[in-house]
Order: sequence, then structure tokens, then C-alpha cells
Amino acid sequence: MSEPIDLLATFIPNDGEFFRVKLALEIAIDEVVNEPGCIRYELTEANEDKLVLTERWASQDDLDKHAKGTALQDLNESLSALLAEPVKVEKV
Repeated sequence: MSEPIDLLATFIPNDGEFFRVKLALEIAIDEVVNEPGCIRYELTEANEDKLVLTERWASQDDLDKHAKGTALQDLNESLSALLAEPVKVEKV
């Protein structure tokens, strides 16, 4: 069995788009927390300059399934015009 995987995803909204980015993330969170293997998926920092999503997945397989899932695809589509730069995802 694999070790849990911890990630930080950082979102930098365009000027004036903070609330739309936060809303899109909140909608995604409601869906993703019910995905198999999701241990943690929550906003841990939110200000006008950036939003940080903390994730924990039970396994790499669960994370891979999440990456291909509709919730993440819908989120990426919702955010496509709202972010100043690509989402930065890092393992911690």
C-alpha cells in the first residue's frame, strides 16, 4: 500500500476575480471531498493575492483518478479566464 500524498495548490486570481475564483474552488471542494481516497481537500489560505488549497490523497492511484475526474476538469474550465498564472501544484 502506498503512502498518502500531500499537495498544495496555489491559485493567483486576476485583479478583481478573487471572489469568482473562491466560488469555483468551493464548488469543486464540495464534489471532490466525496471522491474515493480524498482525505483532505480544503482552502487553507484565501486573500486577494492568492488562494491555497491543501490536499491529501490516500494513494497515488486515488490522486491519478482525481486528476482525470470531472470535478477537476470542471474546475479548470471555470478558472481558465480567472487566473493570472497557471495553478502551481507542489508535493509537501
